[in-house]
Amino acid sequence: MAILTGNFDRPGTLMFPRPLAPFMSLLPARTLTIATWRTRVRGTPEVLGEVPASCFAEEIDTPGEGQIRGVITVGCNPVASAPDSNRLDAALADLECMISVDNYINHTTRHAHVILPAGSPLEHPNFDIWSWIFALRSGSKWADPVFALPVGWVQEWELMHRLAAMCNGDRNADIDVRRLDDEYFGFYCRAQGLDPARIIELAPEPGPERLRDFSVRMGPWGDRYGDNPGGLTLADIKAAPNGIDRGPAVARLNEVLTTESGRIELAPDLIVADLQRFEEREQREQPGLVLVSRRNVRSLNSWMHNIEVLLKGRDRSRLQIHPGDAAHRGLVDGELAVVRTASGTVTIAVDVSVDIAPGVVSLPHGWGNDGPGMRLGVGARFPVSTPTCCHPVTCSTRCPTTPS
Repeated sequence: MAILTGNFDRPGTLMFPRPLAPFMSLLPARTLTIATWRTRVRGTPEVLGEVPASCFAEEIDTPGEGQIRGVITVGCNPVASAPDSNRLDAALADLECMISVDNYINHTTRHAHVILPAGSPLEHPNFDIWSWIFALRSGSKWADPVFALPVGWVQEWELMHRLAAMCNGDRNADIDVRRLDDEYFGFYCRAQGLDPARIIELAPEPGPERLRDFSVRMGPWGDRYGDNPGGLTLADIKAAPNGIDRGPAVARLNEVLTTESGRIELAPDLIVADLQRFEEREQREQPGLVLVSRRNVRSLNSWMHNIEVLLKGRDRSRLQIHPGDAAHRGLVDGELAVVRTASGTVTIAVDVSVDIAPGVVSLPHGWGNDGPGMRLGVGARFPVSTPTCCHPVTCSTRCPTTPS
């Protein structure tokens, strides 16, 4: 609405802050690419070098040149959230090598040949680089870890360097992690026109902290390693227990807009060309209700399903249904219902709510933490399995369902 009324990037509507640590903007500009290559099995075009999660299973279980035979996962659980999860579950079990960096044995990591533990979130400092991009004000804040990592623990950034080296063919038992980190850090220095040797001499300690410091120093408020005396460094943010606030977002659309046309493109050809297929799908006769997914801020996919304090209160593993649809089917709040789709069947308690539209039911994905090989003591108390249909969180596909 802000764009259509000519008020976008003006006070009172959506604007862009100037984060103190604009990490992603310190990289070379990412060129928008579409269909420069396609997936091996389905021929799905890439967008920005990425393809839908719905292509994952078929790229693993379909024989032929280019078949995926090894997978590394880092703190993710695609079997609980990707489309056609039964197929992906079976595909992962057939891999020649699967390595997971994770703290849980869940739907996905139970298939890993090796699980490398990373410290818990409370054992790492918190320095947010993502949410400030969408904030209403320009700021930053540092939080020290609550607990120290166990003595001798290999930190996650070291694990990632070692895995990267192995994937590049390094089979040495003693991989030089410091050298690898210097090379990685040097890439960011060169991207900003800095001499890596000079900056590394100023910040010799490897690891993510010097990257955090780099993002502050080279950001819009930073000291640029002495070129802007009085500018901010990470030490300044650490010294401010309540964080640093540099005021509200300002009009800066011209700085952040990177379309080739230089304009806000509300109707790109890639989207408009597919509207007819969407309309045809919408006009099909639906044999029952429409099933959509959802996620809750206190569970966020399946990441927090094994944390006792976050699962207290009202059960979030419920099927939302409109009062009219519930009455038509003789369902009452809290009663069990069977949800059937072409892909699977689950039994779940219903949540009769006016928050859901008539003709639609909503089932949160990621639940069902009591499967074979899984070790989630808290999460296992919520055994409802998600249906293995597609859902809008990952593939924007809506599936008919017939609750009874």
